[in-house]
Amino acid sequence: MELEIMAPAGNFECLMAAIQGGANSIYFGVGNLNMRSHSANNFNPDDIYRIVEICKENNVRSYLTLNIIIYNDDLEPMRHALDEAKRAGVTAVIASDMAVISYARQIGVEVHISTQLNVSNFEAVKFYAQFADVVVLARELTLPQVKEIKRRIVEEGIKGPSGKEVQLEMFCHGALCMAVSGKCYLSLNNYGYSANRGACVQVCRRGYTVRDKSSDLELDIDNQYIMSPKDLKTIHFLNKMLDAGVRVLKIEGRARGAEYVSTVVRCYREAVEAWRNGDYEDDNRILPQLAAWDERLSQVFNRGFWDGYYQGQRLGEWTHTYGNLATRKKIYAAKCTNFFKNLSVAEFMLEAVDSITNNQDILITGATTGLYESNTQGIRNAAGQPADCIRKGEFFSIKTDKLIHRGDKLYIWE
Repeated sequence: MELEIMAPAGNFECLMAAIQGGANSIYFGVGNLNMRSHSANNFNPDDIYRIVEICKENNVRSYLTLNIIIYNDDLEPMRHALDEAKRAGVTAVIASDMAVISYARQIGVEVHISTQLNVSNFEAVKFYAQFADVVVLARELTLPQVKEIKRRIVEEGIKGPSGKEVQLEMFCHGALCMAVSGKCYLSLNNYGYSANRGACVQVCRRGYTVRDKSSDLELDIDNQYIMSPKDLKTIHFLNKMLDAGVRVLKIEGRARGAEYVSTVVRCYREAVEAWRNGDYEDDNRILPQLAAWDERLSQVFNRGFWDGYYQGQRLGEWTHTYGNLATRKKIYAAKCTNFFKNLSVAEFMLEAVDSITNNQDILITGATTGLYESNTQGIRNAAGQPADCIRKGEFFSIKTDKLIHRGDKLYIWE
């Protein structure tokens, strides 16, 4: 099996950005039966056909997430979603509940085991291989443990329903939960919204003051954000993950924007190629690349980075501030009102910032466009004349080397 980079797709912009970035597969949710049902712009059931069509046109695999806890009232909607996925031709379903796994197998939909099942040992992999061709291992494992699981799979010839050796998938980048494999009950306990039903309200990301209830003394701690882990980043030891036998690299982030998806996918795609070329074995070749990847990854959404538990670290690392630590931010500025294909010129109306000037870095996103990064160099006003500055409410145009669509959004980088 080829190495696979799996990208998150919370909307069509991110889907296109993932494909443009070089993802081998994408995962997405529909409606309320997935772990990001309340935090991402989930697709509608009717969107499945278009998603699959786009993926097939680009030779990209499509995975539907149905990985929440399933109650009796969810059984019929779950079956309906899987029936639609089957008709649409979805590559596989990512599942954790045995009702989903069983029905998917019954109707002939390939199954991948979700991280929600916290698979942490070979016997669990062997059990789930009866139902699934790919198993996501727990994020709390170390790479030596992963390597041993892989060795046993090869040694005992463990195969999935397809008859091929069962493959190991692991998260390589993105947000981590304070709870083991994301099985958190804090949101449910405090606000009545279950994280295990896709409704997490991110209580752990807030700052807290810790007091001793018996004395009312405040505890001396270094950080208010004592339950908010930094984001996982593995690019600097990706070679060790691949050498351990991981064959599917999963990027977290279905609630993130297209610029996040594009940047992270491109960086890890380049890192996989560097591993194939043996660059990780030569400091002179890999260190400059690592520095460049680190800089690019720091520019999109993150809460700071750490290695996770993969390299043997036993205690988590916690972020020291709330929210996004990206070194640059996108600011919505304008909407595309027309595109002149024969000139390759896009027209916009500035509607959300006071002004935009010549030679500013910009980002354009859209459901069909995906993501396009450029610069306002050569910007022209409504009369078609070169302009140094465009004011709010005015029309302007820029030349592009990509097809832009009406309704696309233009952001400026700060």
